[in-house]
Amino acid sequence: MVIKVYIASSSGSTAIKKQQQDVLGFLEANKIEFEEKDIAANEENRKWMRENVPEDSRPASGNPLPPRLFNDSRYLGDYNAFFEARENNAVYAFLGLTAPPGSK
Repeated sequence: MVIKVYIASSSGSTAIKKQQQDVLGFLEANKIEFEEKDIAANEENRKWMRENVPEDSRPASGNPLPPRLFNDSRYLGDYNAFFEARENNAVYAFLGLTAPPGSK
């Protein structure tokens, strides 16, 4: 099981940049293995992410924006879902991972 974080390295949005840094920083700080998939530099990554975000998780207009999280090919959610899981001390469950001993 590999956590994949879809990001845009060249986003013009400061909000998106901050959200991406928040997700990646949290995963790194907690030593959770992940793959960073850049949709700005790689057309295949962009196409795959857009095709695999479920209909009910897409914006009303336009394309889904990063950051988006997947466990292998299973969609986990966007930044808001990640943030909520983190606030509720449920990140490992959200990611579909077993929490290490001693963590919440």
